[in-house]
Amino acid sequence: MAKVLIIGAGGVGQVVTHKCAQVPEVFSEIVLASRTKSKCDAIAAQLSRPITTAQVDADKVPEMVALIEREKPDLVLNVALPYQDLAIMDACLETGVDYLDTANYEPPDEAKFSYHWQWAYREKFEKAGLMALLGSGFDPGVTNVFTAHALKHHFDTIEELDIIDCNAGDHGQPFATNFNPEINIREVTAKGRYWQEGTWVETEPLSESQTFDFPEGIGAKKIYLMYHEELESLVQNVPGLKRARFWMTFSDNYLKHLEVLQNVGMTRIDPVRFQGVDIVPLQFLKALLPDPGSLGPLTKGRTCIGNVIRGHKDGVEKRYYVYNICDHEAAYREVQSQAISYTTGVPAMIGAMMMLTGAWRGKGVFNMEQFDPDPFMAALNQHGLPWTEMFL
Repeated sequence: MAKVLIIGAGGVGQVVTHKCAQVPEVFSEIVLASRTKSKCDAIAAQLSRPITTAQVDADKVPEMVALIEREKPDLVLNVALPYQDLAIMDACLETGVDYLDTANYEPPDEAKFSYHWQWAYREKFEKAGLMALLGSGFDPGVTNVFTAHALKHHFDTIEELDIIDCNAGDHGQPFATNFNPEINIREVTAKGRYWQEGTWVETEPLSESQTFDFPEGIGAKKIYLMYHEELESLVQNVPGLKRARFWMTFSDNYLKHLEVLQNVGMTRIDPVRFQGVDIVPLQFLKALLPDPGSLGPLTKGRTCIGNVIRGHKDGVEKRYYVYNICDHEAAYREVQSQAISYTTGVPAMIGAMMMLTGAWRGKGVFNMEQFDPDPFMAALNQHGLPWTEMFL
């Protein structure tokens, strides 16, 4: 029985809150806080059990400290913006509370995401006797655990890893993003990066692609090479990994709109002076695009996210695929959010459950693949993200 403080009331925050509320034997008390309290209250009204809501500006450490000291949670579960990770970690250190997030820190003024800022907190968390679990979403998160599961049960060594993320859903909008538009577009327009023979290889954005045949009737889709944060930790924690890549599908319609927006400067993240006021074009674009939360009742189709792994077991080369398929409409029926938020929010709840029940414990800052994958994999099957594995 534990108390969790959830920071962030967007699409993922909604899913996390629903899923925590479904497990009262672990999450006996839930506090949901955001800069806009009315969003928290709207989520609370969807639930069959009472929770506490609060207003907080997660950029401001004193406000976070005051909220934590008032509510005294056992764990702070951060599903706010990646820009706020370090401030929330600072508040947890000051108040002596464990920390969990789903995405690594990203500075507001540079489209660069890396774990090094948060890994720098290892010694502080160790000395404080606290645990911070990073990237407990799907990718990163489940994909890290998939890799640890494969290494534990099916391989002696893993040489090649391809993480492949497909959203085969359709929301019917001319152009919209399935999660925070600002974060989504910064991620997609960044240069690609993959691990090859002990070094990082950089590519132009979305310049490398191939076709992948997805299972269970989804079929062949074009996938594009990107950089994604879980690669950074996996190349450190999986010995012998020679190549690690991340791929994602995009519709032709999405790419066409994105190209036009880039060409006219609407994806810029540096301030532009307009009528005497500094505005960031991408933040203005975010205000014009559909709220990802509004896409839930509109989106049909499925996601398929998984790992293709090549390695050796007992001297024999093997190729293996482990994946999850999530249905947008089923996710909406359960938690009133589409599958993109669902596939991030469920693993956040499970990661919190691993920490609060003691299944995963440690002092310091950790990534998902550093713990025993078995209890997490079992919980995926129990809480809405069943997985399938096969040898290719």
